[in-house]
Amino acid sequence: MAAANPNVIYMDNNATTRVAPEVVEAMMPFLTESYGNPSSMHTFGGLVGQSIKDARCNVASLLGAEPEEITFTSCGTESDSTAILSALRTFPEKRHIVTTRVEHPAVKNLCENLETVTGHKYRVTRLKVDAEGMLDMAEYEASLTEDTAIVSVMWANNETGVIFPVAEMAKMAKQRGILFHTDAVQAVGKIAIDLKRLDIDFLSLSGHKLHAPKGVGVLYIKRGTLFVPFMEGGHQEHGRRGGTENVASIVGLGRACELAAEKMVDENSRVKQLRDRLEGNLLEIIPKSMLNGHKTERLPNTANISFEYVEGEAILLHMNQHGICASSGSACTSGSLEPSHVLRAMGVPFTAAHGSIRFSLSVYNTVDEVDLVIAKMPAIIESLRKLSPFWKG
Repeated sequence: MAAANPNVIYMDNNATTRVAPEVVEAMMPFLTESYGNPSSMHTFGGLVGQSIKDARCNVASLLGAEPEEITFTSCGTESDSTAILSALRTFPEKRHIVTTRVEHPAVKNLCENLETVTGHKYRVTRLKVDAEGMLDMAEYEASLTEDTAIVSVMWANNETGVIFPVAEMAKMAKQRGILFHTDAVQAVGKIAIDLKRLDIDFLSLSGHKLHAPKGVGVLYIKRGTLFVPFMEGGHQEHGRRGGTENVASIVGLGRACELAAEKMVDENSRVKQLRDRLEGNLLEIIPKSMLNGHKTERLPNTANISFEYVEGEAILLHMNQHGICASSGSACTSGSLEPSHVLRAMGVPFTAAHGSIRFSLSVYNTVDEVDLVIAKMPAIIESLRKLSPFWKG
């Protein structure tokens, strides 16, 4: 499958993905002739409303959920905030949140604000991770109290790809009457999810992480879960989120979910093989390089590699000269000179954390692209190390 731009080798898919051509095709009628308001009584608008229903069914099918459990939002960040704030409003007597030290800023920053901006009204427990980015389940169990309103734990880490045992964690929360939310933005479309079998109350996803457009997301709300809307307004989304629907993007997300279901085998076989080829060669060829994250409990597309004694930003600039796109961490924290909070939590040495590069592949990547990156990276790292006062050769 060819890249969208022949001059670019795009390996930054955990930041955002190419919109699939099939998704663009599905969206176009709703950007042109099918422009009716889906809430209108006339047939012209009603047909648009039916397309939203169809998209809702496609999303539900990918997640193993029921269509009425799917609420469309603007993005994963909105979905995260909505779930957590709903739980706190549902149980105003509870003041405790359990999360991890490696969450995406969408959850991390919200929890920090709840602790500080609200006058220390809420208490947050942030679970530690080990050197491989894995959680201590004994610590998690001990963190759950009668005062805990919600647990919010990502399904898969956006920087390392490490997968957390959310099924087990949700079950433990359920047994204690605690709501459980997972930010599954990176997991959806890459690993199989069947919410009918799980005790997850809320799940967030974002369209632009699975080849749908930016500006559309989903909050799954398990049937029977108490819920307080974040965005008040009209009756849209069964009264759970006011505002006229972003029809074209919702339809595009529905089509992207269909494609994700079809291509998940490819994601976990061919894409994983490409990732392993890239990762294995770079670690073997380039001295003082190390993998960040668990070797196997990881998304099939993600490799986070540290190259000691060089700056990640400098590596990216040199890669960019060859048309290679990757990341030095989360796109939501780019521009910061501080090492990734995820790698700091894992105890990655300072000399390595600064030189970390996240390669995140997709079904659109090819063997030739991977081999070109393998060919270019050693010289890039070698040239930068010659400039480093810490590199001894």
